[in-house]
Amino acid sequence: MVFASLAVQLLAIPVAQPTAPATADAALVSQAIAGDSRAFRSIFERHAPAVRRYLRDLLRDAPAADEATQETFVRAHARLDAIRDADRLGPWLFGIARNVHLEYRRKLKRARPSGAVGDDALPEPVDVAPSPEDVMLGREADVVLAEALAAVSEERRAALVLRIDHELGYDEIAAHMHWSVQKVKNEIHRGRLQLRAHLAKYIGGSR
Repeated sequence: MVFASLAVQLLAIPVAQPTAPATADAALVSQAIAGDSRAFRSIFERHAPAVRRYLRDLLRDAPAADEATQETFVRAHARLDAIRDADRLGPWLFGIARNVHLEYRRKLKRARPSGAVGDDALPEPVDVAPSPEDVMLGREADVVLAEALAAVSEERRAALVLRIDHELGYDEIAAHMHWSVQKVKNEIHRGRLQLRAHLAKYIGGSR
């Protein structure tokens, strides 16, 4: 995730919903359903980086995100002929990824001893205390953003990441989250406010 790009989006006045570029996803899906393994490999190469980034933002654990990404595409391969709109392959994959993420969380809950801490007790990024001058550059910026996202509730974080990082429309997010469009807008607005409060001190030039 690019910190500067997200920071600008969070602190700027909201703009009109972006228009998704035309893709060759529909053709690749048709070829993959027909048994072309190279076509599905192309689907994986095309979408896996974004799916992994989404899962990394939710799970905040790189090995877990890698495993969840593989599981997402295993399930996608098995269900590919069930997709209704192949031109919306990306959002469809995010829906599968979110289900994988929720199952991972449930498994973690069952495995955690009764005296353990709450649901978000996953490995946290190391706090390297970035300076205002360096916060827009390099690894320190990723840590700051990861900390800001970690402070947002799990479902709100999922909706927020789909909107500001992956540019899904409100209606697409609503379908994946099983929310109304109005709730999606409200949750994303509140999530933006939370992130702004965390990031403003760095972007504004004060500790």
